[in-house]
Amino acid sequence: MARVLTPQNEDFPRWYQDIVAKAELAENGPVKGQQVIRPTGFALWERMVAEMDDRIKETGAENASFPLLIPQSYLSKEAQHVEGFAPECWTVTHAGGKELEEPVVVRPTSETVIGESMSRWVKSYRDLPLLLNQWCNVMRYEMRTRLFLRSSEFLWQEGHTAHATFEDAAAYNRRILHEVYQDFMENVVALPVFTGLKTAAERFAGAINTFTCEAMMRDGKALQAGTAHELGQNFAKAFDIQYLGSDGKQHHAWTTSWGVSTRMVGALIMGHGDDSGLRVPPRLAPVQAYVMTVKDGEGVSEAAAKTHAALRAAGVRSKLNDRSDVAFGRRAVDAELKGYPVRLEIGPRDVAEGKAMLVRRIAGTKTQVSLDGVTEAVADALAADQDALYAEALKFREDHTSDVTTLDEAIEASATGFARLPWDACGTEGETRAAASAVTVRCLQRADGSVPDSEDEAGLVALLGRSY
Repeated sequence: MARVLTPQNEDFPRWYQDIVAKAELAENGPVKGQQVIRPTGFALWERMVAEMDDRIKETGAENASFPLLIPQSYLSKEAQHVEGFAPECWTVTHAGGKELEEPVVVRPTSETVIGESMSRWVKSYRDLPLLLNQWCNVMRYEMRTRLFLRSSEFLWQEGHTAHATFEDAAAYNRRILHEVYQDFMENVVALPVFTGLKTAAERFAGAINTFTCEAMMRDGKALQAGTAHELGQNFAKAFDIQYLGSDGKQHHAWTTSWGVSTRMVGALIMGHGDDSGLRVPPRLAPVQAYVMTVKDGEGVSEAAAKTHAALRAAGVRSKLNDRSDVAFGRRAVDAELKGYPVRLEIGPRDVAEGKAMLVRRIAGTKTQVSLDGVTEAVADALAADQDALYAEALKFREDHTSDVTTLDEAIEASATGFARLPWDACGTEGETRAAASAVTVRCLQRADGSVPDSEDEAGLVALLGRSY
């Protein structure tokens, strides 16, 4: 049989393109940089949305919806923000056959339009904290595009909050970073992430601090998987978000913003995929168990349907494929490509023996199990394989992360993974020199791996790597 995917070690970018196409995840849209997310890819995103939305709501945030089009004057109110996003903006100048009096920008992010709303909704300290989130699309012009990773239009959630004090805003921002993003990425997507502080050069436009989750892909490169920003009072002053404090005086609020996008689908692909296709962590998988008939035979379809129903009743996300008009081998390869964690293959001989073949995508094993005990066997396999996938990704990251003492060593180590270098041995000058070799400081951490409050703290460690 001809190979389905280009091997990773032969051409990783080509492997990625192959898997996106052949696993039917996405394809290019009619305008450069746009993407059509196909049902298999969108199902993954829907599961990500569900998992993150639950976590976001646990922090007290509420979902809302804000306009897609933003007056250009709004974007210009915060100087750093407009400077940072101007090259990426899509601008509408005509509508209804007429030129607009003021151009409007298709949102690249929504700090400005949400800040304008906050200025009306926040009047007193009793209105704070105001915790908002929206699920939407945004548009940013990109010269070099790649499906899921860097597209001109993508889906995401963006949270925006206003607080009475810096301390409350900072604490909430850290909660999002760890309790929402890191927890989701590690315990659902099974990808270990380094959390840390972005340097001034990598900071979000208009923020006073940006915190990040950095994941390692299977080619050793870094992927910025999610960010949380302390905006200070910059946007509050630009949009007059003021409240009457308990002291009877007017104060500007302290705001935050934070987001994770469909880039996470790309992280899933490149963080876990192998030469046979996707490997989807069971907790995330839209299809956890794929029940397949091998071929027609007495009682086969009935046994498969009964097994499918039993799994669904037990809370397993099961899908039934009894298409005997499609070759079994083709269906099995498709299941491998799409990364279904467990397959249950049932044929005439299995029915006669009261058994099914349990195929585990992550463990790579095949085991006969009793049809009577299939739900327990599947549950055990899913739990074990979730843990195994995380352990494998963590070991890969550990094996490809080096502790070094000089910038030259860090640049060299970044060819195959991450490098940890004392920030004092790098600094802003070293950061500029590393960038000339396509190596960036992904984040700053304390020596124990915890997240610092400022890059001015003593003894910080810089995590360097090549990135997407």
